[in-house]
Amino acid sequence: MALVNKLRCEYKENPIGIDIQHPRISWQIQSDTRSWLQSAYHIQISRDPSFPSLLWDSAKVHTDQSIHVELTALVWQPGERYYYRVKVWSDQGEETDWSDAAFWEMGLLDVQDWQAAWISAPTGLWGVESCPLLRRSFQISKPVKTARIYATSLGLYEMLLNGRRVGDYYFTPGWTSYKHRLQYQTYDVTELLLTGDNALGAVLGNGWYKGKLTGKHRPNVYGERSAFLMQLHIEYENGTKDVIMTDSDWKTAESPILMSELYDGETYDARLEKTDWSMAGYDDAEWMVVDTLPHAKDALLAQENEPVRKIEEITPIALLMTPSGETVIDLGQNMVGWVRFTVQGHSGQEVTLQHAEVLDQDGNFYTDNLRMAKQTIRYVLKGGEPETYEPRFTFQGFRYVKLNGFGAEIQLAQFTGIVLHSDMERTGDFQCSDPRVNQLQHNILWGQKGNFLDVPTDCPQRDERLGWTGDAQMFIRTSAHLMNVAPFFSKWLHDLEADQLASGGVPFVIPHVLSENSHSSAAWGDAAVICPWEIYQLYGDKRILEQQYESMKAWVEYIHRQSENTFLWNTGFHFGDWLGLDSKPGSYIGATDRDFIATAFYAHSVSLLAKTAKVLQKDQDAESYTQLHTQIRDAFQQEFVTPGGRLSVPTQTAHVLALMFELVDGNAKERAVHKLVELLEESEFHLTTGFVGTPYLNLVLSQTGHTDAAYKLLFQTDYPSWLYQITKGATTIWEHWDGIKEDGSFWSTDMNSFNHYAYGAVGEWLYRCVAGIHVDEDAPGYKHFHIKPLPGEGLTWAEASLESMYGLIHSAWRRLEDQSMDIRVSIPPNTKASVHLPNAKETMLRENGMALEQTEGIQAINPTDLGVSLTLGSGTYRFTY
Repeated sequence: MALVNKLRCEYKENPIGIDIQHPRISWQIQSDTRSWLQSAYHIQISRDPSFPSLLWDSAKVHTDQSIHVELTALVWQPGERYYYRVKVWSDQGEETDWSDAAFWEMGLLDVQDWQAAWISAPTGLWGVESCPLLRRSFQISKPVKTARIYATSLGLYEMLLNGRRVGDYYFTPGWTSYKHRLQYQTYDVTELLLTGDNALGAVLGNGWYKGKLTGKHRPNVYGERSAFLMQLHIEYENGTKDVIMTDSDWKTAESPILMSELYDGETYDARLEKTDWSMAGYDDAEWMVVDTLPHAKDALLAQENEPVRKIEEITPIALLMTPSGETVIDLGQNMVGWVRFTVQGHSGQEVTLQHAEVLDQDGNFYTDNLRMAKQTIRYVLKGGEPETYEPRFTFQGFRYVKLNGFGAEIQLAQFTGIVLHSDMERTGDFQCSDPRVNQLQHNILWGQKGNFLDVPTDCPQRDERLGWTGDAQMFIRTSAHLMNVAPFFSKWLHDLEADQLASGGVPFVIPHVLSENSHSSAAWGDAAVICPWEIYQLYGDKRILEQQYESMKAWVEYIHRQSENTFLWNTGFHFGDWLGLDSKPGSYIGATDRDFIATAFYAHSVSLLAKTAKVLQKDQDAESYTQLHTQIRDAFQQEFVTPGGRLSVPTQTAHVLALMFELVDGNAKERAVHKLVELLEESEFHLTTGFVGTPYLNLVLSQTGHTDAAYKLLFQTDYPSWLYQITKGATTIWEHWDGIKEDGSFWSTDMNSFNHYAYGAVGEWLYRCVAGIHVDEDAPGYKHFHIKPLPGEGLTWAEASLESMYGLIHSAWRRLEDQSMDIRVSIPPNTKASVHLPNAKETMLRENGMALEQTEGIQAINPTDLGVSLTLGSGTYRFTY
């Protein structure tokens, strides 16, 4: 019997506080029956989870659609909860029971729904870096049915209600293009309210709004005053309602947090703590009245992506005394978050924790690569009993922590690493027979954990931590295998559109906080086109294309206008093949001609825009951009391909891009493939590619029949290689191939992050080629997909899993001692897959011991020169041959 489960609204389980006018719901089907396909659905919506009456009934809708079903029939009311349930039919006529009820709840939908005032501490009372406290009391005299808080801030905020923290979100309201878009959060606080006296409290931090940003430590990028905006909506059992809001009745005082900066850390003086300050009955007579600010509210919108949460805890593995006499704890993992610690001492005693990623070649604490970022926590004890502390408005990137002021009797149990990142659903994994490659996979995952803290940052430790567009587009497909990143990137892409120049140019970083001229490099600005297309491909999300289409088109038209020859991009600044190993001495830019790279990405973005226009049925645009792509491709060949068919730019990256973006064909393609392999042979199968070439290198090799070369690259352990970092003890991906040189010295001080996910894009090849799972461009979201594993020398087994929108996809292969193959695949209900079994012979092939003709679920069998291709319906299969 099939079941309908995992109901989601806008990717989320029972979300509250959404403001999308036409919410979309998705579901999965659980069935052991092979080749299970949905033929119809039935949706009901009610205000009551038992569905005694209906607001809307879809009746039976004949379709196989089970993801992103848009609900357009009703006008949804602010603050209201809506329950929904689903039943489906199979193409064989099976009817399921109703699913369990799920719900979504609307937030505040219009600027007029905001009655509250922005409140702020008066200026000049305390130090400009101090984090103010805010509070007010109120009374409740009737039994409460439901209560919701809607809150946001200029800066960061943490809320308390009757002394208890509201919610488990951190770094709220998140980082957006604040002048255009400011998120608010919604909290269910029904259980926190008391009959009688109550109190609300808030603490404000500088955050991205007014804290120091970029390598220049620029303060007040968005504004000079932190502020808070909140409404508490209470519905009583008798049907009446109240709204408690921020206004001039609130008061403010100095907090113990004397300084809190994202890069520099936090200073906390526990002697300044105000006991029970967020509880009812607290005497706030000496507190100051807040200022109300005339700041606009028209940029407010509901939380779009998953919030940052505490995800896991790490126990230190060692207490070290370095050669220079420093006391250091080793967490054993390069992580992002902070340390929770316990200390006991006298009043006024100060302890400090400094954070670093690595030790130097002598084993001493090393911070030069942090540049100006201090990453230091200072805590002044109130004295007496043991005191436990953790920061609020800062985060650090670190493995090692240097301790000062703790005394001689330090115990590792006093310290715990708290890992924070955007709470994205974990969706995929990869494992294989080589533990070094498994460590590489671990490092890719932890690079994503460390750099997906509300925005896709380049690095989480030095004075940067910015949403670099190039890094994001290079890694997006890898990231989507490991976690559900659709809401995360959708929110970021909306900021990209908001910060996009009127000319269509795209800033280097999103949100845009660099100089006004810092925009529109090839492969960086192309994130405007590549990222929406990838989200559409991987999640079947057509809406992201609709929302971003004008931004995508504006970027392509910007390039079109910049070019002296409208079919070549040979103007402007470009990062080129950033950190390519064939760079000139003293340069970060690789040897590949930047006009070559720019024109290649120009062609790529135009091709994706043409495909997008076709998906959106913008036929005129589709035809126009298809023609433009042909013209760019012709111009590329005239400019960069010799009459004999040789690429004029003789670098690994040039050949990778020409092949990946299908810019050459015929003899020129054959020569490019041959030359790429020749270049690798000349380097004894070591790469020289940088940020632009590396993500595609192994993919191109596999696509052109040279998976053996890709495996040779993977298994190199000397510099430069992915596994070289493993030999040096890396637990995350490095920014530079030799961040730590073979003699233990460092490559650089100003550009040497040890947690920088870009080169982790090799993960896409591991999942897509080694394990073999990849999407079908014509059936996005894995409605139809391919499983085509490519076993290679060096591995005896590999497997990958992916929780798609439809359910779990799994691919595993194992080469047995007699060289026979065992391949297992899982295909979720309501999907199909094309499965290629390498080097198989149909006559020798068995599924669970049976001949293929006897096997249910196999819909087509096609022998090829390279094996056997099968079309499979849903189910779990085991093939041996």
